[in-house]
Amino acid sequence: MALQDKYAELIQTANTLGVADLAVAEKDGMLHISGVAKSSADYDSLWALYAKIDPNMASGDLMMNIDVKADAGAQLKVTTESTNLNIRSTPSTEGAIVGKAAHNEIVTLVEKTDDSWWKIKTADGEEGYAYAQYLSPM
Repeated sequence: MALQDKYAELIQTANTLGVADLAVAEKDGMLHISGVAKSSADYDSLWALYAKIDPNMASGDLMMNIDVKADAGAQLKVTTESTNLNIRSTPSTEGAIVGKAAHNEIVTLVEKTDDSWWKIKTADGEEGYAYAQYLSPM
């Protein structure tokens, strides 16, 4: 079975959700899918579908790089389970904690440093780097 056939439902769902800049390419036995989802809910839907097609991602035949759309100035919601989100001086867990954002607090995106760390600013003016996994565009 061709990889694009195996992951056809995932590709179709990405199209249906309107993933921007969607790119699908097969190279050296690996299917690469990339693009920008409109929301964290769309992002989560794609990853859940991937887990359904390939439980535990055991096949090792898909590289999915889907970002979530968020531009500088965008409002983001802190989506930790219940704890505060650390805001750090540098984009690393080694950076000093310079502030905290509460669960469900709304913060402002200053810049996307990389896929893992985003620079944010709280309503109180605290500014620094937070782990992007716990930030969802509004």
